[in-house]
Amino acid sequence: DTELSTNEQTRKEKTQAVETLHAEIDQLQASISKLSEDISELSKAVADLDAAMSTATGLRLDEKTTNEQTIKDSQEAQTAVAQALTVLKEFYAKAGEATSLVQKKQMPEIF
Repeated sequence: DTELSTNEQTRKEKTQAVETLHAEIDQLQASISKLSEDISELSKAVADLDAAMSTATGLRLDEKTTNEQTIKDSQEAQTAVAQALTVLKEFYAKAGEATSLVQKKQMPEIF
């Protein structure tokens, strides 16, 4: 009788342990499924961010090229303006020495 009772108690303990382990397995499988979904969503988000970053990098490179060309053009224009000012200053300095303009007072015509 004692042996039967001990066997029954052991069987109940083992059955309870198996049920607990099955519940834990179900819970862990649910966690694995949820984490797999999260990994999938995050992988897609990373891919989207990589694509956006690649596009932004391309735009920045284009803008950099345009900006460098604008700076070069501005520097060339600045040099041209400086040269033109020099030419004009020299011209007017020589013109001022060569001739002087005198204004005469004109009498209004009377009819």
